[in-house]
Amino acid sequence: MSSLVLESVTKIYKVKREPDVRAVDAVNMTVDDGEIVGLLGSSGCGKTSTLRMIAGFEDITAGEIRAGERRLNDLAPATRNIAMAFEGYALYPPLKIRDNIAFGLLRDRRPRAEIDAKVQEIAALLDIEGILERYPPTLSGGQQQRTSLARALARSADVHLLDEPMSQLEPQLRAILRARIKDYLIQNKLTTIFVTHDQTEALALADRIAVMNDGKLMQYATGDDLKDRPANLYVASFIGEPPMNIFQTLSRSDGTRRDLEVQIAHDDTSAVLTLPTGTVADSDLVDGRKLALGIRPHQVRLGAAPEVGPVLKGKITSNQWLGDQTHLGVEAMGQLVIAVTDGTVDARVDSNIEITLPLTNLHLFDGESGNALHHGLIKKDAAA
Repeated sequence: MSSLVLESVTKIYKVKREPDVRAVDAVNMTVDDGEIVGLLGSSGCGKTSTLRMIAGFEDITAGEIRAGERRLNDLAPATRNIAMAFEGYALYPPLKIRDNIAFGLLRDRRPRAEIDAKVQEIAALLDIEGILERYPPTLSGGQQQRTSLARALARSADVHLLDEPMSQLEPQLRAILRARIKDYLIQNKLTTIFVTHDQTEALALADRIAVMNDGKLMQYATGDDLKDRPANLYVASFIGEPPMNIFQTLSRSDGTRRDLEVQIAHDDTSAVLTLPTGTVADSDLVDGRKLALGIRPHQVRLGAAPEVGPVLKGKITSNQWLGDQTHLGVEAMGQLVIAVTDGTVDARVDSNIEITLPLTNLHLFDGESGNALHHGLIKKDAAA
């Protein structure tokens, strides 16, 4: 298979005596051969409906799905050569775990020795060798989930679809298996799409991540780009832990000054950011335009450094040491700002503090549409 292409794929559910539900709204996406892609979003965003349309378990309302030169829209699931691990496991209760894993291989009439070797390999990968002779009803939810995942990974298919593949596993086991599964997918060049609501899982496994919200594809990019170049406020706020700090602002310009200004204001206090000419297009900063400024918590600098960026005065509301870093809550400009720093911070709750927002780490968004305008504003002296 050369690639999997989704072109304006839409899914509308008809609900009796209720308005239609547009679960997936004109999604465009290309998955390259051997690529690992994560569909990431909160519950109800359309990610599982997208996965099920690729597999053929849901009809496509509009658009087209192609695998290489094959149009999949009207093909039955069994003819698409797609392997899927279901969120609900869908195991066969009368069959032993060994035969559940081998089911697709038996259907493809593979030699018995080859089947046994593959089952052992996948069972070792997912740490379920000890349950191969048991039956699904006797297993825990986590063991059943690993069996469903093993059955999908054992198959030779054009695309492997994994729906919340590790949601039932304890954190330590999940971390171990993430690394093993990624190595297996890369070594075997398996084109894979997995659904998750866990951004840590998405960032750890995926080459690219499709962030979805309300049926729409918000951004499709690498994990680094999602964090460093979010396409809009939704992605900026959804990706990252803790999420990005966002300030609602207004631009100020009288059309004569060389530098343009963005004002953060709350009640009778304000802070002004001076943006060098050429950093942002003048048309983006017309006087009075609603904007939003964002900065990641680990990029907020403690202390005053006016040569780096604007300095805000605030009061500490929380000081949490998490074992390897400190999360500091600061009330500044009428809102909570989270700063993350290595090491401990010797500062009491309710004490005053100054924080700096480095211009090079600031993100500028349109306040109405939420679309990104600029990432990383240049220091004034650096633009000269």
